[in-house]
Amino acid sequence: MLAELREQYLTTVARALDGTIYEDPPILFGDTKPDYDSKNREYGWDWPSVAFTMVGSKRLANVRAMVESVIGNQVPGDFVETGVWRGGASIFAKAVLFTYGQNDRRVVLCDSFMGLPKPNEELYPHDKGSDFHKYDALAVSADSVRANFEKFGLLDDNVVFIEGFFKDTMPLVPSEQIAVLRLDGDMYESTIDPLRHLFGKVSEGGWIIVDDYHVVPAAKAAVHDYLDEVGYKPPAINEIDGVGVYFQKV
Repeated sequence: MLAELREQYLTTVARALDGTIYEDPPILFGDTKPDYDSKNREYGWDWPSVAFTMVGSKRLANVRAMVESVIGNQVPGDFVETGVWRGGASIFAKAVLFTYGQNDRRVVLCDSFMGLPKPNEELYPHDKGSDFHKYDALAVSADSVRANFEKFGLLDDNVVFIEGFFKDTMPLVPSEQIAVLRLDGDMYESTIDPLRHLFGKVSEGGWIIVDDYHVVPAAKAAVHDYLDEVGYKPPAINEIDGVGVYFQKV
């Protein structure tokens, strides 16, 4: 009975977070079509106008799978996300932890909460031409994200906000151990900075998720440059949905 209730609750929370329960239209820019499209939402190919996440149903399901994996295998540490937008993926991680009575793990949200930085092309040539900083829709305040947690009854002292650009804030992440590290920085700089500061804290058996691996070449380059830098070769880089990937630290 408990397993059935957990499944029903998490399924409903996921559908509320990704917007599939109310089918909100996307934010319009470029050649975006104005109507809700279930496939676009499943794969995270649109920017929802109302929903709490743009990662899509498949990458949201991956968050659950990774959190359940570390719970089941007793891998110690927090859930840390770098780049959170409206907070949906972290809210879902918190919901999963709640249903398993995991009160000793923190959910740590790292973001500028005012959009992406302008590219530093001199230090990070891979970011040349990046224009994510021009999109106002990507700037969501920390107070707005806190309010989103409250809407689901999931805001407590174990939800931690680290505000500012990653080059300044990664040393401030309080986690001594990380069970799941979710990278969603959309740039080389915003991917390699978290890796350099946080990968060493990922527990054996923990997971690293890279949200934009296949759609932002700079983010993919940052992952492989860092892994080469530290001499770590993952057992496998696993596909999620043709956009995101995940791999294990062993």
